[in-house]
Amino acid sequence: MSLNKPSLLILAAGMGSRYGGLKQMDGFGPSGETIIDYSIYDAILAGFEKIVFIIRKSFEKEFKERMNQKWANKVKMEFVFQELDDLPDNFECPADREKPWGTGHALWAARSVIKEGFGVINADDYYGREALKVLYDYLSAHTNSGDYAVVAYLLENTLSDHGEVNRGICKANEDGYLELVEECKGISRNADGLITCKKAGELISFDKHSLVSMNMWAFQSSYFQYAESYFISFLESRLNEFGSEFYIPELIQDLIERQIIKVEILTSPSHWFGVTYIEDKPFVAAQLQKMIDDGFYPTNLS
Repeated sequence: MSLNKPSLLILAAGMGSRYGGLKQMDGFGPSGETIIDYSIYDAILAGFEKIVFIIRKSFEKEFKERMNQKWANKVKMEFVFQELDDLPDNFECPADREKPWGTGHALWAARSVIKEGFGVINADDYYGREALKVLYDYLSAHTNSGDYAVVAYLLENTLSDHGEVNRGICKANEDGYLELVEECKGISRNADGLITCKKAGELISFDKHSLVSMNMWAFQSSYFQYAESYFISFLESRLNEFGSEFYIPELIQDLIERQIIKVEILTSPSHWFGVTYIEDKPFVAAQLQKMIDDGFYPTNLS
């Protein structure tokens, strides 16, 4: 691997509570391929030579065996754990805590293995080959500590027909940089096509063309320093708050407002799709099969 060449970090520590199982190891392709497999295949074509997986020790053996069997000879891989007790000095995890600390904490777990710029994606989302190429090209050309970016998608193209979803809503300033990103929980589309979510007891509506972050980011290694500082403040006020989570967009918003970073909004012709609920699986499998039939992917990625 070339010195300082960007890495790709894949968030694969999710518990899959709404899906009913570990989405990151579920087969969607005709030969049992996971969504991660397609992301890795596309990432290698885009130029990435190092993949970092954030996982949990509870499924370490099965996950490593699966990834090593398929990809060990094709790309460098690192496996890092997101665990409840991995906290900054002087903090101790509450005894009754079961829920992970959130996506911001998951990335922070990779602080010992990433010293270069890196892209971020979810394990259970399909982002598209072109999007990964956009991500790689940006990171290859931007190496300053304050050069960050997000690959945004249209809100209407990221909803599930089977329940509510959480999305990071993006707003650009007049220069095209990210001005505001806000995590909104429980977004859904009703029978009339209106897209809404509830926040603080109020129903908020969204334009279908709103730009959303699907957790596809371009970060510099400076992220880890920023994340630790923010996480300490988070723990000081919310350590014992049941279910509290440290989300990536919250940190990014704080850094933008303090003018520490500028976040470029990148776009891609790729189509995003993911699995929030088990009912989403047939659609995803059909989309992948269509791309195989069109010659975009081989029947077997091995």
